[in-house]
Amino acid sequence: MDIQQLLKLTIERSASDLHVITGYYPALRVNGELTQLKTLPIVDNELSKQMLFSILNSEQKENLMVNRELDFGYNFESHRFRTNIYFTKGVIAASFRLIPQKIKSIEELNLPALFRQFIDLKQGFILVTGPTGEGKSTTLASIINEINLKYPKHILTVEDPIEFVYPAAKSIVSQREIGQDTHTWTISLKAALREDPDVVLVGEMRDYETIAAALTIAETGHLVFSTVHTNSASQTVNRIIDVFPPHQQNQIRTQLSSALKAIVSQRLVPNIENTGRIAACEILINNQAVGSIIRDGKIHLIDNVVQTSANEGMILLEKSLYNLYTEGKISKETALSYAIRPNEIKKLIV
Repeated sequence: MDIQQLLKLTIERSASDLHVITGYYPALRVNGELTQLKTLPIVDNELSKQMLFSILNSEQKENLMVNRELDFGYNFESHRFRTNIYFTKGVIAASFRLIPQKIKSIEELNLPALFRQFIDLKQGFILVTGPTGEGKSTTLASIINEINLKYPKHILTVEDPIEFVYPAAKSIVSQREIGQDTHTWTISLKAALREDPDVVLVGEMRDYETIAAALTIAETGHLVFSTVHTNSASQTVNRIIDVFPPHQQNQIRTQLSSALKAIVSQRLVPNIENTGRIAACEILINNQAVGSIIRDGKIHLIDNVVQTSANEGMILLEKSLYNLYTEGKISKETALSYAIRPNEIKKLIV
């Protein structure tokens, strides 16, 4: 058994992820479900090291041994994998995320038509949020590629690592990978304004410096996209503000109320046939009421505004799940189990 064999199986079975961990069979995640490949040998220390070291160059091996984890993109048979190699109980293990070859359109991903409005924006801040593995990168790649196909712009991405590779179209695209093309998020985002971008994709907002830099770029006339690991629109606003020290929070609320255009909180849920997953989306659009709420720090009122602003395209996650259920796309059990506000979904589904 070698790593190429496992990557080939990942592609053939349309899995989203491959896991190689000592003491277990290799495992694939298909449609959100993890399955161990029990027809293959259990991975031992030596096999794990042999397989994973075979895809690393000398610099990557050195970085792995020093930092005890390594993120990078790996190309295999015209496919790309976002790869994380790490240590567990003193031995190396890995997780491989298969990046789709083709960047799907908004329609192909069954995303709300409202997302097309994001393509035509000149500036502002758009966040796609949700837990790991909920399709945030895929959604953002779809929107970015639509801009790439439609407008002659300079699109700059900062990623760890680079995931989707954009085709040559009307735009020009600079993709920078942490560790390969730049040393840190902070350095790359400070440099971004000198690289004449129209659109900036920040792969993930992880800390105070990254969030501050992304906000500044959005404020200075650029269209900025990024992700946050939060469960809802209101939680996202709180997370951004709470990252800053108390004496700066009033200023950040003002900045955010001005720069923010939309927050999308996304979940991938099993379809009715259990043959794939479909996106359920909570959408917050920054209108006058939302801007005032953010400036005044009354974030608990955001859910109420979302609920009462369906005519502007806003929707709570529970309403999105309910709509998918009534359209026959997901089961009642799925709608109930994926809701983050149990009381809200119970009002909709009896």
